[in-house]
Amino acid sequence: MLVDAHAHLLPRDYPAGAPECFPRMEAIEGDTARLLLFGEMRFRARDVFFAAERRIEEMAGSGVDAEVLTPMPPLLRYDLPARDGLSLARHVNEFTATLCAADPSRLIGFGMVPMQDPDAAAAELAAIREAGLRGVEIASNVLGASIGDERFLPFFAEAERLDLPIFVHALPAPTDRLPMSAMGTYVVGLEGALAAASLIAGGTAAKCPNLRISFSHAAGGFPLMVPRAQYFWGGTWNEEPPVPERAIMPDDGPSPLEYARRFYYDSMVFDRRALRFLIDLLGHDRLLVGSDFPAMPREDPAGRTLRSLELPAAELDDITWHNAFRYLGIAPPD
Repeated sequence: MLVDAHAHLLPRDYPAGAPECFPRMEAIEGDTARLLLFGEMRFRARDVFFAAERRIEEMAGSGVDAEVLTPMPPLLRYDLPARDGLSLARHVNEFTATLCAADPSRLIGFGMVPMQDPDAAAAELAAIREAGLRGVEIASNVLGASIGDERFLPFFAEAERLDLPIFVHALPAPTDRLPMSAMGTYVVGLEGALAAASLIAGGTAAKCPNLRISFSHAAGGFPLMVPRAQYFWGGTWNEEPPVPERAIMPDDGPSPLEYARRFYYDSMVFDRRALRFLIDLLGHDRLLVGSDFPAMPREDPAGRTLRSLELPAAELDDITWHNAFRYLGIAPPD
């Protein structure tokens, strides 16, 4: 079995009379795709983004048994007025619930919330759960602010209380230190690292110990940064027992690596050597299969590189599906 824990959807339409700041989806003559218009964005959305039967066909063709569906990241528009952001989130969430109702065992939906208003975002989590959605997607930053900032702590605490997992999708924030051409490559990696590190350094990971949270693209450069943080915490290399008098930043709480091993990471890192490193450092029980489908093509078949590692069968089963159900907090199928 294989669960793709990082796949995306787009609504087919938006309601008449919606605020002008909402996206639009327009028909393309002679094509089953539709054109997404959102600000300056123009994106041809294949029908697999919004048609359940087409998703299931494509899943069967690539060997995927279930998908965790989250909104395409450009819909996470935290720059909208909070009221409009909440209206957009509710429309997308309603569409997601309807799409997934076509085959709930194979299509597992996550909602979205207006993180520009942390109180409204926290309050909306109950409605997401009541709608049958299994979790919530957020971006790696909120208008440039770290998700580990204390203003977002009540949101994470409420997700923990409601037993709703969170998927953090790296979303590039403009920077003058790299050209725009690097937004989809290096900046995505930086965003994932900053988001994961902020939850540890800002105290959210300590205050929400039972929160289940995953990061797109294995949180970018974060796994390579953690050993340095571990050294500063314990004063030793290779995760040897800490020597407090040698530590640069001693702390009597869990180590950075212990916190990092509470998180989940999707395996879309494009190289078997990177996958091997993640397994060795974080553990096979922390990894999920991810593809970014249909925004990006899946490997053919799905998980091809992962399987090339020739892992023990039990470890492979954990990564391809057991971990996903543990992260979701739902019972796996027989």
